[in-house]
Amino acid sequence: MSAAQRILVDSNVLLDILEEDARWFDWSAQQLARCAESAELVINPVIYAEVSIGFDAIEALEEALPTSHVRREPLPWEAAFLAGKCFLRYRRLGGTRRSPLPDFFIGAHASVSGMSLLTRDASRYRAYFPKLAVIAPDEG
Repeated sequence: MSAAQRILVDSNVLLDILEEDARWFDWSAQQLARCAESAELVINPVIYAEVSIGFDAIEALEEALPTSHVRREPLPWEAAFLAGKCFLRYRRLGGTRRSPLPDFFIGAHASVSGMSLLTRDASRYRAYFPKLAVIAPDEG
């Protein structure tokens, strides 16, 4: 599949579904199903790590995120570089975190790989990755 046919799925969408979030379950489940009809769904190690927090055993996580439904890709070196540059901008704008935020790695991965990003929290991605195609709830 080409990069245009792949969508990186943010951990918040997966957690909404796995935890049956009262507010976001319906939106996240509908969007994930819609995206799966036309594209390959992808996660990376950062997303996997964020989702793993809710599981006691790796076997349970593996069952929840089967490779038959979600492709796993490593974080490209170019994405790590871009994440660092975005973090530097964040710090210069007054950000207080001392190490790059997971969102920077996720957004950078989607950006350098030419993927769209499915998330329900688009503000940071839109601020630091303005060319990234983001699938998110309406903010109006």
